[in-house]
Amino acid sequence: MTTETKTMRDVFIEEINSRMRKNAGIFFLCADFGSPKLDQLRKEFGSRFINVGIAEQNLINIATGLAIEGFTVYAYAIAPFLTMRAYEQIRINLAMYAQLKEINVNLVGVGAGLSYDVSGPTHHCFEDLSIMRTLPNLVVFSPSDWVLTRRFVDYSIKIKKPKYIRLDGKPLPAIYRNPENLRIENGFSRLRKGKKICLVSTGYMTHKAIKIAEKLAGDGIDAGIIDVFLLTSFDERSLLNAMKGYSHVITLEEGFINKGGLDSFISSILGKGDFGIKLHRVGFKDKYVFDLGSREYLHRLNNIDEDSVARLIKKIPQ
Repeated sequence: MTTETKTMRDVFIEEINSRMRKNAGIFFLCADFGSPKLDQLRKEFGSRFINVGIAEQNLINIATGLAIEGFTVYAYAIAPFLTMRAYEQIRINLAMYAQLKEINVNLVGVGAGLSYDVSGPTHHCFEDLSIMRTLPNLVVFSPSDWVLTRRFVDYSIKIKKPKYIRLDGKPLPAIYRNPENLRIENGFSRLRKGKKICLVSTGYMTHKAIKIAEKLAGDGIDAGIIDVFLLTSFDERSLLNAMKGYSHVITLEEGFINKGGLDSFISSILGKGDFGIKLHRVGFKDKYVFDLGSREYLHRLNNIDEDSVARLIKKIPQ
């Protein structure tokens, strides 16, 4: 991991801005949600930038209309409001319609998991992986760093399907050093090989997985790491093969477990054969977080911090 930190949002908007200079068929919409990089895009491409106001449902309606006319559309809002306030519009206008006609709408949700930690449970986003994965014809992208986020831009333009792009809200260090070797279509990347234990993570929790693996290495436990960034439209066979050599898989997600998120995604893959792999799920239990504090503090309260996960793994027979 490098020490350079950037927000996924700024890198993504900057890259879209660059593409809009070359491609007159790209529109960018937002629901009254800004950033300095967005100000720059709006200034340069005012005729292809629309702020719909605090109206996420209408954001989807306008994005759909533009996409039906053949434009590539990016619709940008705070993740929990984008996915849950406008869920019916996403289901009917995008998921259903995409089964009948090719449309390219990219929902850019900022604030995955506990990104907005101190803003409380209304701004936490634990449900999005589950509810967006359940929609047919929708690609769900959950990147772990800004390098991977930038790499996804080509894919978002090329693949003419609705997509949900789940971005963390905080600056994070880069994980990927050679993005040209990444195949977005695979849906995952093996960051580290291990022996019996494999950490399978998505989004921000991949940063935690790296630190946990380093902590375990000091105790003689060699844990592998797989970063899952596509939770639909992925290479299932390759992901299964990457997990086959392990006896225990630990899923790490900043969302509810046993609710259809990453853990259910991995469970469904492992359940297609008798591979002798035991699955352990790490995430938030069946309740909202009303405690106030930093992301790390809330992780400790809910036993998904590095020390708690390391203790869980040390109890597994090696």
